[in-house]
Amino acid sequence: MRAYRVAYDGRPYHGFQRQPDVPTVENAVFDALRELGVLAPDAAKPEGYAAAGRTDAGVSARAQTVAFEAPDWLTPRALNGALPADVRAWASAAVPPAFHATHDATAREYVYHLYAPRRPTPGRDAFDDGRARGALARLSGEHDFHNLTPDESGTVRDLTVEAERDGAFLVVTLRAGGFARQLARRVVGLVTAVGRGEADPARVDRLLGAEPVSGPEGVGPAPAEALVLWDVRYPDVAFAVDEEAAASARAVWARRYASRSAGTRVARSLRDGTGERDR
Repeated sequence: MRAYRVAYDGRPYHGFQRQPDVPTVENAVFDALRELGVLAPDAAKPEGYAAAGRTDAGVSARAQTVAFEAPDWLTPRALNGALPADVRAWASAAVPPAFHATHDATAREYVYHLYAPRRPTPGRDAFDDGRARGALARLSGEHDFHNLTPDESGTVRDLTVEAERDGAFLVVTLRAGGFARQLARRVVGLVTAVGRGEADPARVDRLLGAEPVSGPEGVGPAPAEALVLWDVRYPDVAFAVDEEAAASARAVWARRYASRSAGTRVARSLRDGTGERDR
């Protein structure tokens, strides 16, 4: 049995979990295993297979973890040979036969890159870090987050939320043993509303209260594309980085960063130049 760390750009995919007729990350992994002869054409999934979590459509990952019965030759670089470029294995570890990538994880960490300029920009008010940090402090700890997830059970979670300012972005880190559906994104959605002055800080307490909150007083999930599954922790598993596979992954992300940086610059020039008189 082997466990693999897998990074992916989630934006082209309809989430991690396999679904019929739409591209998902798990479908891409299974297709690669079939191409390599590790998974039989008629098999639904590999023997002993489990994944650390099910990221939503558009959510990316640095350390999604999958484990299954794998031959010794199936290194991360070998797996990458059959995976699409935006899904990259980069580390692996031998694990006991009873290992379960979902149940044996002791903590999960998500990072959200929130665009939150502290100066007003066209169509967007200035972001107040103090208000946002106050909301984050209130949301940290053990609470029943039933108003911040569509789940009807498993809503009590012990959550740690921190934020660091990085230029125009507030980088929000969320840690818990596990996350209810949409919890990470709804927490960020709430913090965003408070930081922008669209919601009173008292709304945090209402949403953490026992009474159901819906409609205008509720909160929707923040956009998925800025969220990354950053880490999944297994205290007794020592992952070995495949340097060639990791270099391949970094090269893919570097090319995508360059491409999207150009698009960002074009959008900014259009924002700043629209309405100017011709020279």
